[in-house]
Amino acid sequence: MYRVRTVAEGFDVSVATIYRAVESGALRAIRIGTGKGAVRIPGAAIEDYLAACESAAPVRRDGGATAASQFAAGGAA
Repeated sequence: MYRVRTVAEGFDVSVATIYRAVESGALRAIRIGTGKGAVRIPGAAIEDYLAACESAAPVRRDGGATAASQFAAGGAA
């Protein structure tokens, strides 16, 4: 389970971008607690989101690593 900020940093996007992905249903998340609660994102949801992003993105022909594959490998984009 990952915090929204951790996922945002891994993708090098804003926290708001991750919240928008959650609200749109593109990225699954779990809300813990009552009221506003805390949002946590399961690792499997990140993998699914990466796969969806990669299939929507153009394929790099130069053999370079994509940001998504670097995130999945634990590296910085």
